[in-house]
Amino acid sequence: MTTTTQSDYYEVLGVQRSASVAEIKSAYRRLAVENHPDKNPGNPQAEERFKQASEAYAVLSDSDKRARYDRFGHQGIGGQDFSGFDPNAFGDFADILGDMFGFGFGDIFGRRGRRRSGPRRGRDLQYTLRLSLEEAARGTEKTVRIPRSESCEACNGSGAVPGTSPESCSACNGAGQVLFRRGFLSVAQTCPTCSGAGRVNRNPCRECAGRGETEKEATLRVRVPAGVDSGMRLRLAGEGEGGRLNAPSGDLYVVMAVEPHELFAREGSHLHFELPVSVFQAMLGADVAIATILGEDKVVEVKPGAQPGDVVKIRGAGMPDVDRQRRGDLFAHLKVVIPERLNAEQRRLVEEAARAVGDSVESGAHKGLFEKLKRALGSE
Repeated sequence: MTTTTQSDYYEVLGVQRSASVAEIKSAYRRLAVENHPDKNPGNPQAEERFKQASEAYAVLSDSDKRARYDRFGHQGIGGQDFSGFDPNAFGDFADILGDMFGFGFGDIFGRRGRRRSGPRRGRDLQYTLRLSLEEAARGTEKTVRIPRSESCEACNGSGAVPGTSPESCSACNGAGQVLFRRGFLSVAQTCPTCSGAGRVNRNPCRECAGRGETEKEATLRVRVPAGVDSGMRLRLAGEGEGGRLNAPSGDLYVVMAVEPHELFAREGSHLHFELPVSVFQAMLGADVAIATILGEDKVVEVKPGAQPGDVVKIRGAGMPDVDRQRRGDLFAHLKVVIPERLNAEQRRLVEEAARAVGDSVESGAHKGLFEKLKRALGSE
């Protein structure tokens, strides 16, 4: 029976949307221990919480499913059957039950929980790519080097010398686990002979020492679209770790990390910057030439009588929007700069202007033009 709850998966597990995989696993482990049906017999509420937590973990522990869920919500994973708990989706569930009861369960869901020794999809990888704000604005192409495990070419990922194959473990008859009774329970533990694989490799491959995989460094070109922001992810299909026995490789998720800029502050697709103007430009008005983050020439129109902190918007001169065919805006925050020194001629002209508006500039006067300007600007 499919669980029909539409509760937010992050709320179900009690974690933030930015939670790491380790935090998600820890939250699920706690809920599974608290609400497992074996610890709460006859409690349908606990059973439902257990199913909801298992369903949430099945999505949030899988990087691809989580990316779709983050972007589209429940519709992004629609059509997939989450029937309470699917043990095939969790390689670590036996560890969680082991914490609950002190041993591993191999048959709790009607199947032997041995390690899979057949084809297995490669693990997904994550790489953080650092970009300047200019690179994020223009889009760029970067070369990255990714250390990853790949299927051993010498043995085709089998772990055995070509022409040979691992044998079924005689200690567990290929089950990967051995059973014994503890009270009224039949308990399964990992087979100590084959370490749960169900098979014993008598002729390990020399290239990979029987592991079926080798460590290599891949060099990849990553195309970054214009407008990316920190936290956004690019998925490179098949560029994760190699699959076992010709199974598909995992995916590589490249996470963007855009560095702060010395001039521009980002707010989504909008940019803000501080524009110094002279006191005369502020009083009389002026057209001030600037360059955008993309190097475009623009003019900021400073109107007569502009005040410190006034904001002028330059429409469409901000960051490209990665999801839409448009750009954000650029906001210039005016900073009126008062000259610290004047020569004799400049001082004479300013004093004449001060007298024309009735400001006293005589020696010993309580306040002169410059003091008023500084006071208006919040300066001491």
